[in-house]
Amino acid sequence: MIESYVVVHNIAKRHNVGTLARSATAFGVTEMILVGRRDFNAFGSHGSTSHVKFRHFHSLADARVFLKSRDCDICGVEITENAKPVNDHPFKKSTAFLLGNEGTGLSAKECEICDFFVYIPQYGSGTASLNVTVAASIVLHQFGVWAGFSERTRDGNKFVVAARQKQVRRNYCAESADSIIEERRSRRENASNGFFDESGNEVSSSNLLDALFADA
Repeated sequence: MIESYVVVHNIAKRHNVGTLARSATAFGVTEMILVGRRDFNAFGSHGSTSHVKFRHFHSLADARVFLKSRDCDICGVEITENAKPVNDHPFKKSTAFLLGNEGTGLSAKECEICDFFVYIPQYGSGTASLNVTVAASIVLHQFGVWAGFSERTRDGNKFVVAARQKQVRRNYCAESADSIIEERRSRRENASNGFFDESGNEVSSSNLLDALFADA
């Protein structure tokens, strides 16, 4: 079965994660992959966070291992030299989409885990790039078209919304007991109180959300 994923690692603006979740539910995303902090800001989701699954990893490397275990390509959404137009549908199988930071794009470490890249062609001259949530919506829609996802049933001028999934805690990506134990072990080893990434950077727990979703 063809599936799609969205990897959230280095998004700058607070409200974009919730809006990403809204687009994810609209276009059939299987899971949103959070890398780093488990907490997330649901502003702009309009309840969509109750309709999409979240999974957490401490590092990009761990996220990549999981996605590869699902036989999934990792696609960077970035204007690179070898990027292909997303409307050419250069997909082969289940795909996870990694979107760049709104200001700086994909980092070198993020690019390293990508199997290929796509970009969104633009036809007007007024902006250098799109908002990350707009870009995600376009890319996820194009993937859904390629994958042949079934269109959701409509009722009048709206699409029918499914029953909400039960969540352990609002705006929190729940994990297994073993995963929590692993996080605590990592914290002790790194003398850190929170955010884990592959760069070795440490961020105090009181500033975690500001560091991860700081306004530009």
